[in-house]
Amino acid sequence: MSLLNIYAGKHALSRIKREGFHPDLFDYMLGASGGPKWFVLAGLDRYIFSEFFKGRTKPIDIIGSSAGAFRFACFAQQDPVSAINRLAQRYSTTTYSDKPTAKEITDKGTALLDYVLGNTGVQEIINNPIVKAHFIVAKCKGLTQFETKSLQLTGLIASAGANAITRRWLNKFYQRYVFSAPGSQLTISDPYGMPSYWVPLSAGNLPKALMASGSIPLIIEGVQNIQNAPKGMYRDGGIIDYHFDLNFGPEKGLVLYPHFNKRPIPGWFDKSLKKRLPHGTSYDEVVMLVPSDEFISQLPYGKIPDRKDFETMPAELRIPYWEYVINQSDRLGQTFAEMCDSESIIKHVKPFNFV
Repeated sequence: MSLLNIYAGKHALSRIKREGFHPDLFDYMLGASGGPKWFVLAGLDRYIFSEFFKGRTKPIDIIGSSAGAFRFACFAQQDPVSAINRLAQRYSTTTYSDKPTAKEITDKGTALLDYVLGNTGVQEIINNPIVKAHFIVAKCKGLTQFETKSLQLTGLIASAGANAITRRWLNKFYQRYVFSAPGSQLTISDPYGMPSYWVPLSAGNLPKALMASGSIPLIIEGVQNIQNAPKGMYRDGGIIDYHFDLNFGPEKGLVLYPHFNKRPIPGWFDKSLKKRLPHGTSYDEVVMLVPSDEFISQLPYGKIPDRKDFETMPAELRIPYWEYVINQSDRLGQTFAEMCDSESIIKHVKPFNFV
C-alpha cells in the first residue's frame, strides 16, 4: 500500500524519465487554499522545506493563496521547520466563542500570523535570496468590497453566477493581485485571460497582504488599503486561485505541488461545478504529491481536517484529531524521502487522472 501518490503532467513526466527525479528540476512550488486541509501536508512540508531543497543555490518561486500563502511565509524564513511548526501548533489549537463574529475570527488570524512571523520573519522573507515568496490576493470590485453582510453576500451570489457561465467573468468582480518578493521576475499566464497585477512585498505591506490572502468572504474581515497597492478591499486569494489553473515563467523548470486533492479545483466558486476542470496545459509541467486514499482512510473519521470541523466538533475532540493528523503527516514526508532516495521513484509517478 502506498501512502503517497505522485502525479505528473506530460512534459514533467517526460523530463523525469529523461533526467531522473531531483530537486533542481523545479523552479516553482505551489500552495493551495483549503484552510485546515493543509494539516495533512505538514509532514511533506517539513521534509521538502528542510531537506529536499536543502543547499539550493538557484532561486525558486513559491506561489500560494490563503493557507498556501501562510505555509510559504514559513518556507521563506531562515528556519522554515520551526516556522511551519508554529503555524501548525497555533492554528490547530485555535478556539472561538460559540458564535464568533468576523472581528473575533480576524483578530485570531492576525495573532496567528504575528506568532508565525515573529520579530524577524518579515525581513527574512523579503530578503531571502533563494526562496522567492508570492502571495495571491483578490482585490474586490462592486458589492464584494463591502463588509455589510447583505451587500457582500449579494456580490458573492452575483460573482458565483457569472463564474458558472465562464471563469473569465470573474474579472468583473475580482482582480488577481500578486504580492511578490522584490526583484523576482515571475510571470503568470491565465488561460482565461485574467490579468495579474504585481506589488513588491515590503515590511510595510507583507503582514497585511498575507492576512488578506486568507480573508475568507463573510467569515473574516477583508483588508483595506494595503501599502503600495491601489486603494480598495482585498480578500482571500483562493476566490480566484483556489487550486490554480495557471502557467508560470520565465524559467522552464517544473512545478512542485504538494496537494491534499488529486483533482484540483481552479477557483473557489468552482467547487460545486464538477465539470470545471483546470486546463491540461496548466498542469503539463506540474508534479503533484497527494496523500493516497488508503492513507486518508486510516485517519480519524476517514477524512482530512476541514474548516467545518470548527462547527461540527467541540474543541476537546477537534484539537486532538487535528494534532493526530499533523503527526501522522510525517509518514508522508518519510515516504517521499524514501522515494527520492530510490532510483525506482519513476515507477511511482503517474499521469494526472483529470486531464
